[in-house]
Amino acid sequence: MTREDSIRQIENYPPFNEQEEKDKALILGWISNNENAFSRENTVAHITASAWVVNKDRSKVLMVYHNIYNSWSWLGGHADGETDLLSVAIREVKEEAGISNVRPVSEEIFSLESLTVDGHVKKGNYVSSHLHLNITYLLEADSEEQVSVKADENSGVMWFSPEDALEKSTEPWFVEHIYSKLIKKMGI
Repeated sequence: MTREDSIRQIENYPPFNEQEEKDKALILGWISNNENAFSRENTVAHITASAWVVNKDRSKVLMVYHNIYNSWSWLGGHADGETDLLSVAIREVKEEAGISNVRPVSEEIFSLESLTVDGHVKKGNYVSSHLHLNITYLLEADSEEQVSVKADENSGVMWFSPEDALEKSTEPWFVEHIYSKLIKKMGI
């Protein structure tokens, strides 16, 4: 998928709510004004891809205990120059959860959001506060497949019921504005 294909996919995405409407405009504006928007070399804001990973009957959600955020969270990561964001989301799930059988429920965008990232230390270097302009995909995996920790990023990988996923996250803004929205969009 080319940069233009990604832009077109974002342009064609129908926002679910006001948050997505505002964030869609922000993301498209940032991409059009920043040639390096898909690279973390852009230290103000860059594109990321996340995955809301569910099992076949949608009774479970896969979460990781994120070392930087000290919370159970969804999976995902930086585009790092890649413009096929669905591929980025799938790659990140495989790396972060140690699973191999993950597939998109749809190749369409499931949600999008602008996410603040507080300054933190990563691999011994300070990373200034910035924005993740995030594209989320709904992915499906087998909740019986063995999972494994990616120690440099997380210290736990576990399936939760959607309700428990909300309770386990210690990031109130994510719970209220992102995870609750994703669960609602699944029809649960």
